[in-house]
This record gives sequence, C-alpha cells and structure tokens, in this order.
Amino acid sequence: MFQPSGYVDKSKPDHVCRLNCSIYGLRQAPRAWNQRFVEFITKQGFKQSKSDASLFIYMKNNERAYLLLYVDDIILTASSSSLRQAVTDALKSEFPITDEGQINSFLGISALFNDKGLFLNQTRYAEEIIERTNMKDCKPCATPVDLKSKLSDKEGKPVSNSTDYRSLAGALQYLTFTRPDIDYAVQQICLFMHDPREPHLQALKRIIRYVQGTKQKGLQLLKSQGMKLTVYSDADWAGCPSTRRSTSGFCVYMGDNLVSWSAKRQPTVSRSSAEAEYKSVANAVAEACWLRNLLLEMHCPLQQATIVYCDNISAVYLSSNPVQHQRTKHIEIDIHFVREKVQMGQVRVFHIPSSLQYADIFTKGLPSSLYNNFRSSLGVCNPHATTAGG
Repeated sequence: MFQPSGYVDKSKPDHVCRLNCSIYGLRQAPRAWNQRFVEFITKQGFKQSKSDASLFIYMKNNERAYLLLYVDDIILTASSSSLRQAVTDALKSEFPITDEGQINSFLGISALFNDKGLFLNQTRYAEEIIERTNMKDCKPCATPVDLKSKLSDKEGKPVSNSTDYRSLAGALQYLTFTRPDIDYAVQQICLFMHDPREPHLQALKRIIRYVQGTKQKGLQLLKSQGMKLTVYSDADWAGCPSTRRSTSGFCVYMGDNLVSWSAKRQPTVSRSSAEAEYKSVANAVAEACWLRNLLLEMHCPLQQATIVYCDNISAVYLSSNPVQHQRTKHIEIDIHFVREKVQMGQVRVFHIPSSLQYADIFTKGLPSSLYNNFRSSLGVCNPHATTAGG
C-alpha cells in the first residue's frame, strides 16, 4: 500500500493509512484470506490440489483427509475420527471457527443421509424463487421445455423488466447444482440475457411451473459405488435457429452416481452432425480426464478406462480410425485429443442407441415419458426416509 498521488506526506512518505474498518469486504480481502489459509493449511501437512485449487489433501502413512474450502466455509472429512479432530483443533487454534458436526447444509444445499446414501436438494431455495415470481398458485407442468419450437433472439417484444429476467435466470442457474433435469432449459433462457423477449420470459416461467411441481426432488448419491467413470455424450446439430450452432451435452457417472453434467452451445457452427457430435465427445473426454487427474491427486487412481457412449456412429469411428480425411481437417485438434486418450487406454468410445442416450436430456426437449425415464436415470428423485445417525 502507498499514499495516493497528490496526498503524499513529505515528512512521512513511507507511512500509509490505517483502516478503521475490517479488511473483510474489500476487493483484496479474498486473495489475502486465501493466501493466509493456504500458508497455514500447508504447514499442517496438506497439499493443494492442482486440479481444484479449493481442495486440500492430507496423506500420511495410511491416513488421509480431504478439506474443501469455499471462501470461509469448509467441508472436512478424514479416514479416522482422531485425524478429523486433530485437523479441527489445528484450525480452531488459528482461526475463530465453529464446528457444525456432520454436514446437513452447505452453501444453501441441503444434505440428508438416508438408507441409500446422501440426498442433496435445494427445496427451500426453489420455494424462494417461486415466491419471487408470485407463482405459488401456478399450475405445474410435466416438462421444463416446450417441444414445439426453439427460442430465437429476435422474435417477440422485449420484456418490460430485463433486470428481473436476468436475476431469475441467474437464480435458476444455481438451482441446477442439484437439479440436472432443468440444466438444458436454463441454458436456453440464459442465451438471451443480453436482450430478453416475451417468448424467453414465457420459457422461464415454464421452468418455474415445472419446479413448482418437483421442488421436493433432488440428487440422490448412492453409497458403496465402484470407482468407474462412464460418460454419455450427445449434440443437437444446428439446433439454434438464429446462429445454427449446435448444443453439446454430457453427463459423467462414477458407478451409478451422477458427478458432472453440462449443457452448452458450441462456440462455432458445425458443418455436419458427425462434427457436432465429435465436438461434444471431445468436451466430455476433457471433463473425464480432469476427473481422472483429480482422483489421482486424491490417491484414488482409476484402474479402468473411461467408457464414453455416443449415438453417432461416424463420431465413434473418428475416435479410433487413424485415417485423415478432407472433411475432418478443420476439427483435427478435437480428433487428435480424443484419439490420443483412446491410444493411451484412458478412454474408449462406443455407440449407444438414442433410446438409451441419457445425455439427450441436456441437448433438446423430450416427450414426458422419455423425459421422466432419463430424469430417473440421472438420480433425480424425491427424498427417501432418513435413518437415525445417517
């Protein structure tokens, strides 16, 4: 810090102002706090993960501990209660923290232990969104997306209050943390936050109507699952009527647990359905590689190759066929990336029928029967009965 230009005290040029307020809330506060925490926790034997800077890993002899930091909220788990208590006592000696015991809520996400494992939901947050829109008495709908048409950026009149639209769209984005079944619908309305129009607002209200009927649902994580990654990848070729860009979607399972998912519009126009599908496969493989590296840092290396399922036969052939073609030279980066992972034995790409392609729910609207089937396959369900002690 230094004295501002024009207000330098010539008699004390090295002095700076002492703030009467706390540093908490200033722009430099997050960096200063994170730097102090990292320095302290690394002295305790933890190592900061390279794949995820908010994760800290402790490994000594046969004991291990994982600490996850988000600003000033911490999740801590360890292989033994004595190690967990030792880390907690060390943190208390340095920072004024409170031990809340077994996790039941984190960043607005409720965590409930039941017979099957762990159930994550945001029911209270969903109710707040519904109240903000004064739609508590609205009629629920079966699916969050209308099958009849795609949203365009120029159709309809501009909305009267674009700030409210952006605020609600951002709120629904946070809801997708435990509700992957609305990820595609929310992704679609977020494409038009710069200039929202009436059809976009109606699509947003349809999502809220769907949430009204399913606000109790959440993501069920099953215990005792194997260490095996399975990926489903799909693309909706030229689905955007305004730009003719495709939408990529994938979902990653560890055992039967959904651990990662995405619905995103591709940055460039694809010249064929095979190209669109292959770009989606490349994105899915990149996510799988990141998860494999993260598990390796956590001392839980995967022994089996990651299986990637795609419903486009041409994209499957491109992943392993070393022959170059004139039509594929403009996507060679994606091709070489996936082929390299296939040759290393980390990834295997297989074909799957569209009726079993769970990633369809992230790229397009589906009929209610198929949608409900895929939603169940994602692990989105109502809460089960909890058990004493978790």
